Amino acid sequence: MRVVTFGELMVRLQPFNYERFVQASNLEFTFGGGEANVAVSLANYGVDAAFVTKLPAHAIGQCAVNSLRRYGVDTSMIVRGGDRVGIYYNEKGASQRGSVCIYDRANSAIQLAQPSDFDWAKIFEGVDWFHFTGITPALGENVVEICRQACKAAKAAGVKISCDLNYRGKLWTREQARAAMTDLCQYVDVCISNEEDAKDVFGIEAEATDIYGGSLNHEGYKSVAKQLADKFGFEKVAITLRESHSASDNGWSAMLYDVASGEYCFSKKYELRIIDRVGGGDSFGGGLIYSLLSGKSTQDAVEFAVAASALKHSIEGDYNMVSVAEVEKLAGGDGSGRIQR
Repeated sequence: MRVVTFGELMVRLQPFNYERFVQASNLEFTFGGGEANVAVSLANYGVDAAFVTKLPAHAIGQCAVNSLRRYGVDTSMIVRGGDRVGIYYNEKGASQRGSVCIYDRANSAIQLAQPSDFDWAKIFEGVDWFHFTGITPALGENVVEICRQACKAAKAAGVKISCDLNYRGKLWTREQARAAMTDLCQYVDVCISNEEDAKDVFGIEAEATDIYGGSLNHEGYKSVAKQLADKFGFEKVAITLRESHSASDNGWSAMLYDVASGEYCFSKKYELRIIDRVGGGDSFGGGLIYSLLSGKSTQDAVEFAVAASALKHSIEGDYNMVSVAEVEKLAGGDGSGRIQR
């Protein structure tokens, strides 16, 4: 199994513990980014995972590359050039105070990249799966075109394509997102969304659902998944279901719709005490891709993906540091958290 993911890898700067930006005198320096997070998850599951982006040839760019190499991600297809590594500042929320994310990614190497930077025919040699998110085309029209060329090359090579819609209102408008993602989704086989993305990007909304009050209507999500699949011809649609009780406590579950069989499979729900929620959706994506490539049933696939993501919420940083055995233990019902001796 070989998977390629494509997107931006950024420096993550964050106050220690739960300090606010205005009170912090030191910031923790790590790396992260949607598709890179997926690649790390897959590498930790033993999958041959490669990440594609453009990063400067200077020391910070090399630090970013090294952050992936240490977990076994193939970085050989990363293009080197440009001047900037994008930055995002993350202030972790707690209790009733929500997290805050501030982007400083204008003119980063990948944002200024050109379609000619990437030889997709070569990149997709021997590849089984390609993954990107809606965050990447949001970086600019040039990156929309890069994503389009990647999808076309993946289709030509017989590669399955997954996309997490991941709408980011700080990066582009709903109208821009709808135009670009309507075009790109025609190539996608597996769509990953959440309770807000389908509404923000395509105007498809679950009825009788209050994500802030913690009320989720299963029938509404079935309707959303079917509407997405009917619109774009997806083979599968996954929807993550987050019930936000507070910044510290969430209910977490998901649904996977398999078009061929007509199955709508809902996972068990986990009540999470959150250590770090950044990368939660990406860890779900990594778990889902692994499950589908491994031939798991629709129910087992969504259970594995949700369990993987539940564990990620207990781990600091963007990357999910768990093994297949740990995920399967939780998916199998052992969520006691008891010490292992």
